[in-house]
Amino acid sequence: MTTIHLPLATLSGPGANPIDDVRQMLALHFMVNAFRAGAVVAVLGAVIGWFMVLRRQSFVGHTLAVVSFPGAAAALWLGVSVTSGYFAGSIAAALVIALVPRSPSGRAGSQESAVIGTVQAFALATGALFVSLYGGFLDSITGLLFGSFLGVSDGQVVTLAVVAVVVLATMAALARPLFFATVDREVASARGVPERALSVTFLLVLGCTAAEVSQITGSLLVFALLVMPAAAAQQLTARPVLGLCVAVALGLAVVWLSLGVAFYSTWPVGFFVSSFGFAAYLAAAGARWAGARWRGGVRSAPVFTVGVTGP
Repeated sequence: MTTIHLPLATLSGPGANPIDDVRQMLALHFMVNAFRAGAVVAVLGAVIGWFMVLRRQSFVGHTLAVVSFPGAAAALWLGVSVTSGYFAGSIAAALVIALVPRSPSGRAGSQESAVIGTVQAFALATGALFVSLYGGFLDSITGLLFGSFLGVSDGQVVTLAVVAVVVLATMAALARPLFFATVDREVASARGVPERALSVTFLLVLGCTAAEVSQITGSLLVFALLVMPAAAAQQLTARPVLGLCVAVALGLAVVWLSLGVAFYSTWPVGFFVSSFGFAAYLAAAGARWAGARWRGGVRSAPVFTVGVTGP
């Protein structure tokens, strides 16, 4: 990924006409690519993130994103494709986590958490080593950790789109049995659902997603798109299809709004993505709390009846 060293705020400030502002922004090819790539990772992150949050594997997703950092740093050091480094690191970590033996109940429990923590710590240490060996410009390393929407090439947009299509197609085939195995593992296992195979496949899908999102948000800010829209959607509705739609809508809104604001700001895009995603989650949690309070007040309100008394 190339980095554009351009103070965006000096291009021109926002005018009185928002339509003209949008036209001015989209007149720049690198901003068009930023919106395209942002839309791809927003949709992918929201869909996979919804299942990740439902399965309570947010820690796993964070680790897979962190592990993409040493993979990308190694690729940078070796002079090969950074994109391949992202995917190699995340997929390798997903396979290591998938090899954790399960208990008789089918869960990995504390052993899986220990393996995940160990992999994450080793990955960060290895990434620091590759950064030291690389010895290049700090901006390139900062992009690996915090991402950059402002240097996405046409080829990278195509690569992101192709990977997203493959991952989403895989999830379309896995969605029903995976959801069944997640909400009621015992019944799903009794009916012959291959829960272990589904878990391993989902880990690989999650690894590919974390690697893809990391190329835009950076390894340390993946949660902004992988967790926040999905978690906010699950605060608002428990219906799977509606929840997925809400998560995708929130993800797109967060990314596009962040790009628009960052275009006229000197602050990094990642800050706005994280801030708007956090605000969306707080708003969703607040709406759920207010709705619960209102429903509770309605149920506990006294019921007045009008009676007719005789003489």
